[in-house]
Amino acid sequence: MTAVGGGEHGARPRYDEQRTADDSVLATGVTAFAAVLMIMAGLLHMIQGTVALVNDTFFVYGSEYVFKFDATSWGWAHLVLGLLVFLAGIALLRGEVWARVLTGTLACLSIVASFLWMPYYPVWNLVVIAFDVAVLWAVTTRPMSR
Repeated sequence: MTAVGGGEHGARPRYDEQRTADDSVLATGVTAFAAVLMIMAGLLHMIQGTVALVNDTFFVYGSEYVFKFDATSWGWAHLVLGLLVFLAGIALLRGEVWARVLTGTLACLSIVASFLWMPYYPVWNLVVIAFDVAVLWAVTTRPMSR
């Protein structure tokens, strides 16, 4: 560390060194936050998928919607996507650098899937979309270096 004011004793760290340490702590916290949200979003997708597979009449949609899908096949899609999102969250929590790119990609896919599934369970899907947006913010604000 370089001393401010030229003296060795009682010197404070330079501003940029202190800022780097603070940024590192913040980046670690934000990444952990994103990982937990991914795990939760994955679990929510898997619950939706399981419900659609067990009881495909549980989800009822209102008026005509452009994107109509069979609830059973959509249940498989949610189950697989949920598992991938969950596993990406675990990898992100472990600190894997590649998981940040995968997490961002899967969060985008999750947003699209939740939007398409919106008429079947709107409030639930808004929660998942909010999680995914927070994850996208978290994984894109931290620098890519480890």
